Amino acid sequence: MMDEYIDIVDDNGIPTGLSELKSVIHQKGYFHNTVHIWFYTKNGEILLSQRSAKKRICPLMWDVSVAGHIDAGESIEQAALRETKEEIGLNITESDLHKIGFFKCFQSYDTGITDNEFHHTYICELKQPLKSLIPQEEEVEALKLVSLDEFQYLIDHIGINNHFVPSNKGYYEVVLESVENTIN
Repeated sequence: MMDEYIDIVDDNGIPTGLSELKSVIHQKGYFHNTVHIWFYTKNGEILLSQRSAKKRICPLMWDVSVAGHIDAGESIEQAALRETKEEIGLNITESDLHKIGFFKCFQSYDTGITDNEFHHTYICELKQPLKSLIPQEEEVEALKLVSLDEFQYLIDHIGINNHFVPSNKGYYEVVLESVENTIN
Protein backbone atom coordinates (compact mmCIF):
# COMPACT_ATOMS: atom_id res chain seq x y z
CA MET A 1 0.00 0.00 0.00
CA MET A 2 1.25 3.45 -0.94
CA ASP A 3 2.39 5.82 1.80
CA GLU A 4 0.81 9.08 0.67
CA TYR A 5 1.51 12.62 1.81
CA ILE A 6 -1.15 14.27 3.93
CA ASP A 7 -1.40 17.76 5.37
CA ILE A 8 -0.62 18.41 9.03
CA VAL A 9 -3.16 20.56 10.89
CA ASP A 10 -3.06 22.21 14.30
CA ASP A 11 -5.09 21.11 17.32
CA ASN A 12 -8.11 23.00 15.92
CA GLY A 13 -7.92 21.35 12.49
CA ILE A 14 -6.41 24.37 10.75
CA PRO A 15 -3.77 23.55 8.09
CA THR A 16 -0.22 24.36 9.15
CA GLY A 17 1.16 24.45 5.60
CA LEU A 18 3.24 21.33 6.29
CA SER A 19 2.76 17.86 4.84
CA GLU A 20 4.26 14.53 5.78
CA LEU A 21 3.98 10.86 4.90
CA LYS A 22 0.97 9.20 6.50
CA SER A 23 3.25 6.70 8.23
CA VAL A 24 5.21 9.53 9.87
CA ILE A 25 2.04 11.38 10.86
CA HIS A 26 0.75 8.23 12.61
CA GLN A 27 4.12 7.50 14.20
CA LYS A 28 4.55 11.03 15.58
CA GLY A 29 0.87 11.65 16.33
CA TYR A 30 0.51 14.77 14.18
CA PHE A 31 -3.00 16.17 13.83
CA HIS A 32 -4.59 15.56 10.42
CA ASN A 33 -7.92 15.59 8.60
CA THR A 34 -9.97 12.64 7.40
CA VAL A 35 -13.28 12.36 5.64
CA HIS A 36 -16.16 10.06 6.62
CA ILE A 37 -19.17 9.40 4.41
CA TRP A 38 -22.15 7.55 5.89
CA PHE A 39 -24.49 6.23 3.21
CA TYR A 40 -28.17 5.73 3.98
CA THR A 41 -31.21 4.59 2.02
CA LYS A 42 -34.58 6.33 1.82
CA ASN A 43 -36.16 3.28 3.47
CA GLY A 44 -34.09 3.71 6.63
CA GLU A 45 -30.91 1.69 6.28
CA ILE A 46 -27.29 2.66 6.89
CA LEU A 47 -24.37 1.16 4.96
CA LEU A 48 -21.65 -0.34 7.15
CA SER A 49 -18.23 -1.30 5.89
CA GLN A 50 -16.13 -4.04 7.46
CA ARG A 51 -12.49 -2.99 7.61
CA SER A 52 -10.11 -5.27 5.76
CA ALA A 53 -8.27 -7.97 7.70
CA LYS A 54 -5.09 -6.34 6.34
CA LYS A 55 -5.68 -3.06 8.21
CA ARG A 56 -3.31 -2.21 11.09
CA ILE A 57 -6.03 -0.36 13.00
CA CYS A 58 -9.22 -2.22 13.97
CA PRO A 59 -9.09 -4.99 11.34
CA LEU A 60 -12.46 -6.64 10.60
CA MET A 61 -14.37 -4.05 12.64
CA TRP A 62 -17.64 -2.84 11.13
CA ASP A 63 -17.80 0.93 10.91
CA VAL A 64 -18.36 3.96 8.66
CA SER A 65 -19.48 3.36 5.05
CA VAL A 66 -16.45 5.10 3.52
CA ALA A 67 -13.52 6.84 5.20
CA GLY A 68 -10.07 7.98 4.36
CA HIS A 69 -7.27 10.47 4.71
CA ILE A 70 -7.28 13.70 2.77
CA ASP A 71 -4.25 13.81 0.50
CA ALA A 72 -1.90 16.79 0.67
CA GLY A 73 -3.41 19.71 -1.23
CA GLU A 74 -6.74 17.93 -1.74
CA SER A 75 -10.04 19.48 -0.64
CA ILE A 76 -12.24 17.62 1.83
CA GLU A 77 -14.92 17.19 -0.83
CA GLN A 78 -12.41 15.92 -3.41
CA ALA A 79 -11.25 13.35 -0.87
CA ALA A 80 -14.85 12.28 -0.21
CA LEU A 81 -15.49 11.68 -3.92
CA ARG A 82 -12.15 9.90 -4.42
CA GLU A 83 -12.49 7.66 -1.36
CA THR A 84 -16.06 6.69 -2.31
CA LYS A 85 -14.94 5.68 -5.80
CA GLU A 86 -11.88 3.80 -4.48
CA GLU A 87 -13.51 1.99 -1.55
CA ILE A 88 -16.93 1.02 -2.94
CA GLY A 89 -16.73 1.80 -6.67
CA LEU A 90 -19.43 4.46 -6.53
CA ASN A 91 -19.39 7.80 -8.32
CA ILE A 92 -21.02 10.66 -6.40
CA THR A 93 -20.92 14.44 -6.75
CA GLU A 94 -20.23 17.17 -4.20
CA SER A 95 -23.93 18.09 -4.25
CA ASP A 96 -24.75 14.56 -3.01
CA LEU A 97 -22.79 15.22 0.20
CA HIS A 98 -24.43 16.73 3.28
CA LYS A 99 -21.96 17.72 6.00
CA ILE A 100 -23.12 16.85 9.51
CA GLY A 101 -20.06 17.80 11.49
CA PHE A 102 -16.39 17.98 12.31
CA PHE A 103 -15.37 15.51 15.03
CA LYS A 104 -12.15 15.11 17.01
CA CYS A 105 -10.90 11.54 17.33
CA PHE A 106 -7.62 11.14 19.20
CA GLN A 107 -6.53 7.55 19.86
CA SER A 108 -3.41 5.46 20.31
CA TYR A 109 -3.20 1.80 19.35
CA ASP A 110 -1.07 -1.17 20.43
CA THR A 111 0.38 -1.22 16.91
CA GLY A 112 2.32 1.97 17.70
CA ILE A 113 -0.03 4.20 15.74
CA THR A 114 -1.15 7.49 17.26
CA ASP A 115 -4.17 8.69 15.34
CA ASN A 116 -5.01 12.34 16.01
CA GLU A 117 -7.73 12.89 13.44
CA PHE A 118 -10.46 15.35 12.68
CA HIS A 119 -13.33 13.55 10.91
CA HIS A 120 -15.11 15.77 8.39
CA THR A 121 -18.35 13.82 8.33
CA TYR A 122 -21.03 13.65 5.65
CA ILE A 123 -24.17 11.69 5.00
CA CYS A 124 -25.14 10.73 1.46
CA GLU A 125 -28.14 8.91 0.04
CA LEU A 126 -27.30 5.50 -1.42
CA LYS A 127 -29.36 5.22 -4.59
CA GLN A 128 -27.78 2.04 -5.94
CA PRO A 129 -28.40 -1.53 -4.78
CA LEU A 130 -25.86 -2.99 -2.35
CA LYS A 131 -24.87 -5.68 -4.86
CA SER A 132 -23.69 -3.01 -7.33
CA LEU A 133 -21.01 -1.72 -4.94
CA ILE A 134 -17.44 -2.93 -5.44
CA PRO A 135 -15.44 -3.19 -2.18
CA GLN A 136 -11.75 -2.25 -2.47
CA GLU A 137 -9.91 -5.40 -1.33
CA GLU A 138 -7.14 -3.58 0.59
CA GLU A 139 -9.64 -1.48 2.54
CA VAL A 140 -13.01 -3.25 2.72
CA GLU A 141 -13.72 -6.86 3.70
CA ALA A 142 -17.51 -6.66 3.29
CA LEU A 143 -20.48 -4.30 3.14
CA LYS A 144 -23.94 -4.55 4.69
CA LEU A 145 -27.04 -2.47 5.23
CA VAL A 146 -28.53 -2.23 8.72
CA SER A 147 -31.85 -0.73 9.75
CA LEU A 148 -31.91 2.41 11.90
CA ASP A 149 -33.14 0.25 14.79
CA GLU A 150 -30.21 -2.12 14.34
CA PHE A 151 -27.82 0.83 14.17
CA GLN A 152 -29.24 2.05 17.50
CA TYR A 153 -28.84 -1.45 18.94
CA LEU A 154 -25.18 -1.48 17.85
CA ILE A 155 -24.63 1.88 19.55
CA ASP A 156 -26.35 0.66 22.72
CA HIS A 157 -24.12 -2.45 22.78
CA ILE A 158 -20.93 -0.71 21.73
CA GLY A 159 -17.70 -2.44 22.72
CA ILE A 160 -19.16 -5.95 22.86
CA ASN A 161 -20.20 -6.54 19.27
CA ASN A 162 -17.13 -5.74 17.07
CA HIS A 163 -19.00 -2.75 15.64
CA PHE A 164 -17.79 0.77 16.25
CA VAL A 165 -14.98 2.13 18.39
CA PRO A 166 -16.27 2.42 22.00
CA SER A 167 -14.80 5.88 22.61
CA ASN A 168 -16.80 7.31 19.70
CA LYS A 169 -20.32 6.56 20.99
CA GLY A 170 -21.45 10.21 20.86
CA TYR A 171 -20.24 10.46 17.28
CA TYR A 172 -22.34 7.47 16.17
CA GLU A 173 -25.39 8.94 17.91
CA VAL A 174 -24.96 12.18 15.90
CA VAL A 175 -24.73 10.14 12.69
CA LEU A 176 -27.92 8.22 13.51
CA GLU A 177 -29.83 11.38 14.45
CA SER A 178 -28.69 13.13 11.24
CA VAL A 179 -29.85 10.23 9.07
CA GLU A 180 -33.17 9.98 10.94
CA ASN A 181 -33.79 13.73 10.51
CA THR A 182 -32.96 13.51 6.81
CA ILE A 183 -35.28 10.64 5.91
CA ASN A 184 -38.20 11.60 8.18
